[in-house]
Amino acid sequence: MLRALDIALSLASSSLRFWNGTSATRSMTQPETLPVLFDREGDPDCRVVREALTELDLNVTIAPCPIGGKNIALLRKESGSQVLPRLYDPNTERNLIGKNAVLEYLFEEYAKKGVPSRYNNSPLDRLRSSTATMIRLNRGVKACPARPAEQPLTLYSFESSPYSRPVRERLCELELPYVLINLGKQQWADMGPAKPRLTMGPYRPLPGTKREAFFEEHGNVQVPYLIDPNTNTRLFESEVIIQYLNSQYAA
Repeated sequence: MLRALDIALSLASSSLRFWNGTSATRSMTQPETLPVLFDREGDPDCRVVREALTELDLNVTIAPCPIGGKNIALLRKESGSQVLPRLYDPNTERNLIGKNAVLEYLFEEYAKKGVPSRYNNSPLDRLRSSTATMIRLNRGVKACPARPAEQPLTLYSFESSPYSRPVRERLCELELPYVLINLGKQQWADMGPAKPRLTMGPYRPLPGTKREAFFEEHGNVQVPYLIDPNTNTRLFESEVIIQYLNSQYAA
């Protein structure tokens, strides 16, 4: 897909979702061990859960489950069910299946509140999430031949980022597990592209946040950012990252 068209369709997908999965809470203590989300990037229900993860500023390990892949077959064999999304939290030993159960657990456990009304599971909301997948031409849905990675990769992202979405889609299609570090926007100064920011004067993230730690290391807060410990590779820019994933892992 031509890059300009790819990003335009990703922008349309985020717009259709009203840019849910952009803003994040200002304070979140990450759990001792990351929850594991069995996820399919193009799945409408999984999308809503990932929007909530950005809002909660919660990091997770993503176990991609594309159609025709090994993970979904393993889930079906072990539990008799291939329903997604599925969340396993080793901190509480809870195993949640389905969007509603996962959302209720995440907000109760990590925000100490009920599920916000914007996650109302209305027919219109489900339609918008399904249409967001169709706009992306069902990318991030089906498995493709790939070589496995010995260690999980790490991706800095947030759900509505139009530049991060193509990378997440490719990671899912290649069935590459990864640690998802959510860098949702936490203040007005965070809005807009990495350069320039919609703020007067020098940009500064909120102190004590993941965004500040990223800024101190890199001089900006730009996603996607990929770390591959298998090859000691660190990359910005979605086009560069996808080229790398294809050359390193596509079979």
